[in-house]
Amino acid sequence: MDWQWNAVVPYIPELVQGLILTIEITIASVALGFALGVPVALCRMSSFWPVRVLATGYVEFFRGTPVLIQLVWVYYALPIVTGLQIADVPSAVAALSLNAATFYGETYRSGLQSVPREQRESAYVLDLSGMQTLLHITLPQAMRAMIPVFVSLSVSLFKESSLVSTLGILDLMYQARLIATNTYRPFEVLTTAAAMYFVIAYPVTMLAHWLEKYLQSKQQR
Repeated sequence: MDWQWNAVVPYIPELVQGLILTIEITIASVALGFALGVPVALCRMSSFWPVRVLATGYVEFFRGTPVLIQLVWVYYALPIVTGLQIADVPSAVAALSLNAATFYGETYRSGLQSVPREQRESAYVLDLSGMQTLLHITLPQAMRAMIPVFVSLSVSLFKESSLVSTLGILDLMYQARLIATNTYRPFEVLTTAAAMYFVIAYPVTMLAHWLEKYLQSKQQR
């Protein structure tokens, strides 16, 4: 096969523009998902069973259905149901955030529940409030286990964001597919796009591994 990598060079600006949009969508989705994960975790741990059941249903639905279907449903079906027209990028961010919130929420929940109950009981004996117990005792210990998982989930979300191209959003994947069609060089173009995803994802993945080892060594001291 005659590789023609030079055919990709004129389209690098379009690919970079798509990469920037991909990163922006990822950052927005991670931030919203991270924030929504807190109430999801709290509702999952609630002693009020209707709240716990609703939260469990939400988590199981978004974890048990494909992200692509969620993107399509929010963009196409939600306006029909609600009558509200949502632009492509906000709808993609909404779908990815709702999906990410379930995984972040479960990470919050497992991290908080990993802290021995005796420590919370000791805080109660010392007359610490629930917020003081959370901020000074439970959360610092839980974060050691949660931070590497959060980073890993965020990297996965970055890669899954390529699915927004199905909505016609000009992200990196959409730009790559368009350029590959115009140049008839799909291998070179898609390989370049894959390399751009890798350049962003790999260092963050290595950061997650480093954090995990660092926090484990710190915990053993």
